[in-house]
Amino acid sequence: MSALNPPKRRPAGASRGTATVLPPEYESLVSCLEEAGATLLSLPTTGFSTSLKTSALPILREATEGYGWSSAEVRPPMPSASRISRMDRVFGYLALIPQDRYVLRRIVGCRALVHPVTGRHLFSWRRLGELLRADHKAVQRWHGEGVRTIILELRRVAADEHGARSACLNDATLACIARSDDTPSLDRADQRR
Repeated sequence: MSALNPPKRRPAGASRGTATVLPPEYESLVSCLEEAGATLLSLPTTGFSTSLKTSALPILREATEGYGWSSAEVRPPMPSASRISRMDRVFGYLALIPQDRYVLRRIVGCRALVHPVTGRHLFSWRRLGELLRADHKAVQRWHGEGVRTIILELRRVAADEHGARSACLNDATLACIARSDDTPSLDRADQRR
């Protein structure tokens, strides 16, 4: 390709050999899944533990603080209640993938995990391919197939609830998917911080 005609980038899930048609809601659903994954990972992991922490001893704690051995950890802010309920709803969409296709469910769920501070995926396509002992391009196709399955099931549920008039997911009940931009929006409680 020349500099005037750069090659067009195919979305994840599209392959060279077969023409994969992605639904128009594909990018919106992927961004909602990523927002839900970032919300899940930003929840605090503190609580009671059965393991003994060696730094709980006063002598060790004083030594680490005195010599500056403690590293500052950047923690994401606590997500608001609306983001947590959106996360619950969006992760409930994974159950729309049939039980016999659990590999698609795992791929979509793993790919949804995005670090809340850096915005990077915890599982790259190649890492998922290594874990599943498959080619990373096949994992991308399977991810697209899993997301497409969720969208088709959501369309079917929306059509059952609202009649034949809702062929698309632009319904108010599916507001998370029908956002006009692809970036996850912050709710008012997050914008005040």
